[in-house]
Amino acid sequence: MNEPQTNLSKPLPLLGWRELVSLPNLNIDCIKAKIDTGARSSAIHAYYIQQYQNQGETMIHFQLYPDQSNTQHMIEAEAKLLEMRAVRNSGGVSQLRPVIETVVKLGNKTWWIELTLTNRDVMGFRMLLGRQALRNQFLIDPGKSFLQSTNSG
Repeated sequence: MNEPQTNLSKPLPLLGWRELVSLPNLNIDCIKAKIDTGARSSAIHAYYIQQYQNQGETMIHFQLYPDQSNTQHMIEAEAKLLEMRAVRNSGGVSQLRPVIETVVKLGNKTWWIELTLTNRDVMGFRMLLGRQALRNQFLIDPGKSFLQSTNSG
């Protein structure tokens, strides 16, 4: 079977339907993310989201628990607010969400993504990696897990 090719004739690495990623700009060493090509944007579960001004820029401060089963490990993070965007949730309801840009690391790749902040408390994953973030980076094998993760948590 031939490897899928990009325009540059280099094979794209494969992802499973769930992977471990890191978000170094947000001090998140490891978070389990659902790889979701049905979702346009990426999202992370955030609490206590607060906007503030810093030297003329609108910033967002928030808290999150990167491990679904551990409420003792809380991370505080902040980032520049890119915009407020209407996003349809999994139930089809439009929500106005803060959007930030941050670096994501997955496997041997590191790149910038847009990330929406929202309440994902009832969802199975704290983070969702959508198709805009995945475009031209990976191919997805929905029957596998943790293909690019160094630790399957």
